[in-house]
Amino acid sequence: MEFIKGLFKFIYSKTFLIQLVLAIAMLTIICFIALQWLESSTNHDQRIVVPSLSKKTLDDVAVLLEEKELRFEVQDSANFNPEYPKYSVIDQNPAAGNMVKENRKIYVTLNPSGYRKVEIPKFEQPTRRQVEPKLVALGFKIGAVTKVPHMSSLVLELRHKGKRVRPGDKLMKTSTIDLVVGDESGGKVNLSSD
Repeated sequence: MEFIKGLFKFIYSKTFLIQLVLAIAMLTIICFIALQWLESSTNHDQRIVVPSLSKKTLDDVAVLLEEKELRFEVQDSANFNPEYPKYSVIDQNPAAGNMVKENRKIYVTLNPSGYRKVEIPKFEQPTRRQVEPKLVALGFKIGAVTKVPHMSSLVLELRHKGKRVRPGDKLMKTSTIDLVVGDESGGKVNLSSD
């Protein structure tokens, strides 16, 4: 009982109240200083608008981002887009117009120099109905379809710019491939191989 009386007497004493007020004041000052330091070191209020890098070369990107105190990193090239200059930026992250902090890294994707090459597949029993959709799905265009007398109506040859194309050959995506198709109404014809 004496202990509890002594504790209450100490809590309501002038010495304890002064120490409590000093502790709260010190805690408030320390919190204020810590928050000010965090705000200045993290650039909390500083915001930079990300510029549009679309269709710009890497040299232009470097200059533009350096002026804004931003960095960049090139990601893998995407599929070729003919609407953009070669080796220019076709995509960026974060997108143009977003607000970022100083020294933020902007990721850019470049347009390659041209379409990639695609391998001509091997067709089993190559009917025109099978060959055309497969070639179109791979990114090729179907050009002229020439019918020649043959015992079947299969696709006998694939040609690009007049030269025969075989399975395993690689052509640029969007290349035009001509088909030589058998016409069952006539006899067999021996096609030349280039």
